[in-house]
Amino acid sequence: MPKIRTHKGTQKRFRLSGTGKLLRRGAFQSHMLEHKSAKRKRGYAQMHAVDKGSAKSVRQNAPYLKG
Repeated sequence: MPKIRTHKGTQKRFRLSGTGKLLRRGAFQSHMLEHKSAKRKRGYAQMHAVDKGSAKSVRQNAPYLKG
């Protein structure tokens, strides 16, 4: 059987946690940071778990994703 092709954009944007959960980067931290509080910006900087509905499509696009 042929190997499944990995979607490279997906591979770069997601990673696995130690327990196997998919993690993503926080949104809203690229521009217009002047009026956002420091507390809010720190929250954006952390990795967030991908919700179950989206996790299925991420795993299909990147079946060999590693941590």
